Amino acid sequence: MNSDELRLRTKRYAAGVIRFVDSLPKGMSFEAMGKQLLRSATSTAANYRAACRSRSKADFVNKLGIVEEEADETVFWLEMLLEARMLPEADVTPLMKEGQEILAIFSASHRTARINKNRR
Repeated sequence: MNSDELRLRTKRYAAGVIRFVDSLPKGMSFEAMGKQLLRSATSTAANYRAACRSRSKADFVNKLGIVEEEADETVFWLEMLLEARMLPEADVTPLMKEGQEILAIFSASHRTARINKNRR
């Protein structure tokens, strides 16, 4: 998967999370978790876009680390919705699966970028 495809994938994922959060029932817990979920998912996409425009290898590695953290936080909030049994599992599973795949991609990418930066 090249950077353009990954940029599009993260943006589509963020858009899916936006639609998901907008469909959540009303209530203090949903509002609080929804805001956090929305922030972390959109931040994943925005920060990857920024990483693609980084000015140096060190800047790229740093920004990829932020992307990895935000992707992990997105998965965390989805897990919380499941753990609290606030929503049917079927409603959360597709986003969770995609979030875990995106997290795995960025974890591996960040690790590789760190190794490559340190080799030079």
